[in-house]
Amino acid sequence: MMNNTLKAILLTSMLPFAANAAQELTPWYVGGGLGVNNYEPNCDMKTMKTCGKDDPYAWDVFGGYLFNDYFGVELGYRDLGRAEWVDYANKMNDVGAKGLSLGVVGFWPIANRWSLSAEAGAMNYLLSNNKEYGSEYYSDSGIAPYIGAGIGYNITENLKLQAKYRRYENLDEDKWNTLAMESNYWGLELSYRFGTPAAVVAPIVAAVVVDSDNDGVTDDMDQCPDTAANHKVDAKGCTIYTETTEQRDLGSIQFANNSSVVKTESFERIEKLATYMNKNPESTVLISGHASDVGKADYNMALSDKRAKAVAKILVEKYGISQDRVEAKGFGITQAVIQGNSAEANKANRRIEAHVTGVKREALIK
Repeated sequence: MMNNTLKAILLTSMLPFAANAAQELTPWYVGGGLGVNNYEPNCDMKTMKTCGKDDPYAWDVFGGYLFNDYFGVELGYRDLGRAEWVDYANKMNDVGAKGLSLGVVGFWPIANRWSLSAEAGAMNYLLSNNKEYGSEYYSDSGIAPYIGAGIGYNITENLKLQAKYRRYENLDEDKWNTLAMESNYWGLELSYRFGTPAAVVAPIVAAVVVDSDNDGVTDDMDQCPDTAANHKVDAKGCTIYTETTEQRDLGSIQFANNSSVVKTESFERIEKLATYMNKNPESTVLISGHASDVGKADYNMALSDKRAKAVAKILVEKYGISQDRVEAKGFGITQAVIQGNSAEANKANRRIEAHVTGVKREALIK
């Protein structure tokens, strides 16, 4: 026991080294996203006469570095799609913003594999207007702050899917002072974090050996957990029994002269015999029939056999005792309890005896 405890302590003390030896996820990740974008105001600026057909589909690619599991920095390139309108000179305008972004992002685990995120940063945008299908193209650039929020699910330790919302401010065209826009983006992003998840090393704890019933067999192997402490048990913790055969005489059932009909008052005694045999399913019974010393010996032998079989029939048919557990045999006048043929002797000898043989189980004591 002392040696096992010492081994467990030594193995447990090595766990930090085992965990560090496993390669972990790196802080670096990359990803990309697709979504839709809506520029604001939408066809209500002073330069806008009527709306055209927008191309709101947006996309981005990015890479990030995590300082820990909750906080990191992200660099990306984003295209926010395009919007069309007709100005008061009846010329088609086609505007879109794209550029590099840099921001910080935070994560909050909320459930198994799920997390919330929040971000803030700035986009170095290029706002381009392909006016009249590019014939009067002009552009301007600037810095647009943004904030965002999302919910993510780790498909694996490396792969995460996130639903994102971002709000961009001050997407302005300042050269000619024709545009001052904001933007709302909704999309899905898939990211991959480099590295291999650290192997989960289960703590090695010394097993506590318990023998609740003190029988010498531990609980993990004990199939009979409530044996008495002084009983000898087998490898499964169950009491070892010895079996001895015992014989019981449950008394006599008497008959009228020259009759094999069982008297009504005898049924109570037969029922007690059946009850005992049902409670002791390994028991068997010999129904022995006897006669008085009146008349011929051969006749008395046959009569005693009929008496025995009459009682056996009641046991089998009325009380359900299996036939193979019941034996009936006549002995005639060969086993008289009172010798002679006096009235007293004849009454005592006209009888049935039930001899029950059972198996008695006794626990071996230590």
